[in-house]
Amino acid sequence: MADTALEKAQEDVRAAMKSGDRTRVGALRMIVDALQKEAKLGKGDEVAVLQRERKKRLEAADAYRDAGRTEQAEAEAFEAELIDAYLPEQLSQEELDRLAAEAVQETGATEQKQMGQVMSVLMPKVGGRADGKRVSAAVREALGA
Repeated sequence: MADTALEKAQEDVRAAMKSGDRTRVGALRMIVDALQKEAKLGKGDEVAVLQRERKKRLEAADAYRDAGRTEQAEAEAFEAELIDAYLPEQLSQEELDRLAAEAVQETGATEQKQMGQVMSVLMPKVGGRADGKRVSAAVREALGA
């Protein structure tokens, strides 16, 4: 059983190679490469790497779609979806809203300019289970914006 996302991705590359799924092999190798680079740098934050790579793929898919290049957009969206399998299960909106409200209460924040304080308390609790855009929106909502 794989202990890390890197080990799981490496196992999945081997399985995809055996099944002859070239598209999947290419996408999985991209994931392995990004995770290995992070490990070599000594950071080891697999969730952050995967979130960053997923975000790149989603932005590229949107750009390709806007340019009318649907085939490339679908390829990028496929890679983003593949990355999702290696990320922790995402928080529901209700859970995120609850955590944001608790962080606002914990910090005693009452206005938007205190958003940074709330985010610094909340992000460790979220632990990669929601992207920063969703978290900041939940904080804005909790602060009554």
